[in-house]
Amino acid sequence: MFSLTPEPIDVDAVRAAVSSPRHGAILVFEGVGRDGPADQRVVHLAYEAYEELAVPVMRAIAAEAEERFGAMVAMVHRTGVVGIGEASLVIAVGTPHRGECYEASRYAIEQVKARLPVWKKEMRSDGSEWKANAPAGEPPGR
Repeated sequence: MFSLTPEPIDVDAVRAAVSSPRHGAILVFEGVGRDGPADQRVVHLAYEAYEELAVPVMRAIAAEAEERFGAMVAMVHRTGVVGIGEASLVIAVGTPHRGECYEASRYAIEQVKARLPVWKKEMRSDGSEWKANAPAGEPPGR
């Protein structure tokens, strides 16, 4: 399971995608929208994605995790408006043993942050700001 969705993510479905009788460990990572400091209230987040490339990148990251750690990986990323406390990214990883599961989960999360063509904008009560992975031509913090 690899997808982008404007709808709330069905965490149970992402987890089920990596369930197997061979897996003794399953980890589910939920990246959720968070508020900022008191002087920078975040009202909600807004995500944009290069949809034609995002799913192939997700699949490539999962294939790498399978090769390196023997992991089965599923991931879903939100697009559009995401409220504070709502999941914007869910990554589920299943492996035979816990050590590989933790390693594969960490690998998948870090690779998504580094490579997935998805951009986050914090919509604040006093304005908005692109975060870290701003769209091309738009510097972070603008």
